[in-house]
Amino acid sequence: EVQLVESGGGSAHTGGSLRLSCTASGFTLDDHDMHWYRQLPGPECELAATIEDDGTTHYPGSVKGRFTISQDNAKNSVYLQMNSLKPEDTAVYYCAADTPVPLGGRCGLSHSGYWGRGTQVTVSS
Repeated sequence: EVQLVESGGGSAHTGGSLRLSCTASGFTLDDHDMHWYRQLPGPECELAATIEDDGTTHYPGSVKGRFTISQDNAKNSVYLQMNSLKPEDTAVYYCAADTPVPLGGRCGLSHSGYWGRGTQVTVSS
């Protein structure tokens, strides 16, 4: 059974940093594209970061230059380093595998791919 378990969420002030971790079990993550999504109001499930199986990374303009996705194959884990945090970064962050397409703007709901349960990040001014 594939499981993705996030940790590292919490609270920070504007300009601060947080590091999220996601540990996978039931599969070897370096064979898969891995992602961090975040649930925004609307609802909107935004793809915040991607690391492909060849190590190529992608970010949307909203986080580029501030967030960094990485992985440690020995630990079967993927990470999201978030710097220069802003209040608009406040969201539940989800680890995901194999590029799930969110249904109805809801993270965690899709016909394919895998999701973790999410971890809350709150940024206050």
